[in-house]
Amino acid sequence: MEYLSRLDDFTKDASSFSSVRYDEIESFRIRFLGKKGIIAELFAEFKNLPPDQRRQYGQKINTLKKLVQSRHRQLLKKLSGNKQVHGNDDLTLPGDPVFSGSHHPVSIIRNEIINIFFRLGFSVSEGPEIEDDLHVFTKLNFPPDHPARDMQDTFFIEKNIPVNVTKDILLRTHTSSVQVRVMEKQKPPIRTISPGRVFRNEAISARAHCIFHQVEGLYIDIDVSFAQLKQTLLYFTREMFGSGTDIRFRPSFFPFTEPSAEMDISCLLCGGKGCNVCKYTGWLEILGCGMVDPNVLETNGIDSNIFTGFAFGMGVERIAMLKYQINDLRLYFENDLRFLEQFATHI
Repeated sequence: MEYLSRLDDFTKDASSFSSVRYDEIESFRIRFLGKKGIIAELFAEFKNLPPDQRRQYGQKINTLKKLVQSRHRQLLKKLSGNKQVHGNDDLTLPGDPVFSGSHHPVSIIRNEIINIFFRLGFSVSEGPEIEDDLHVFTKLNFPPDHPARDMQDTFFIEKNIPVNVTKDILLRTHTSSVQVRVMEKQKPPIRTISPGRVFRNEAISARAHCIFHQVEGLYIDIDVSFAQLKQTLLYFTREMFGSGTDIRFRPSFFPFTEPSAEMDISCLLCGGKGCNVCKYTGWLEILGCGMVDPNVLETNGIDSNIFTGFAFGMGVERIAMLKYQINDLRLYFENDLRFLEQFATHI
């Protein structure tokens, strides 16, 4: 916790720094904003803080980062104002700086999720965003008249489609359709995750959007158990949110898993004690999961008398909201540089 204890000293150093030399200004930027700089170290140590201290120190770290960025811009602007010498360009002065971009927070979390499950032996599978009813619903145990279809507010594609197949083509509502394609082509053992963009006809608000990203996982082998599912997801949550994170399962319903469950993690802000974010329950929901329904296995050509499996699915935006304490889903889609540049240190 050495870096966090010196936060005030770093702030004083940044605010008092001044120079008219480009190499010194660049060294100042690298010292604070570089990949292995002070800000990166502060973020690395931040996750080890007790939950009740994170808000205070998180604000201080962001304040320091903005101060350094502002000071860096001011010094460069002052330096560029001195480029003209007796009406001629001074070719010995450095050129205009090129500011580096940053990964999108959704991409950062998506890659982090993939890396965690990669360490558990999961491969990555991808599939088309424009799908058919067979792979999105039918082969996942959704009968034509099943009420579970009403749970998916689907974008059907009807334009220029022959009458006899109208409403069979759609924008996928989940990446489980990729799992179906994997089961069609690959015999068990199967251990794969399916990251991708999905679409649902929902009103856009701070908590919902018609476009979002999912990562769904599938593991099929001999004697796969719910205990293995639980340990897999416990490992994931502690890698993503910290070693002190606990999980709990609540019974739920999904057509393609039986038994099914929704999984909660202990609240990151209050440490499970209860606050307004977790509605004073101490828990936050992050994903759905369950054992693969035997009907799904049989429909996709896998013998359910030999093989069992589990599946899970999570929203990347929801994980990012919890990880970075972002309270409005719409920020991910507005491309506001003031928001995106905050993630430059995560490259």
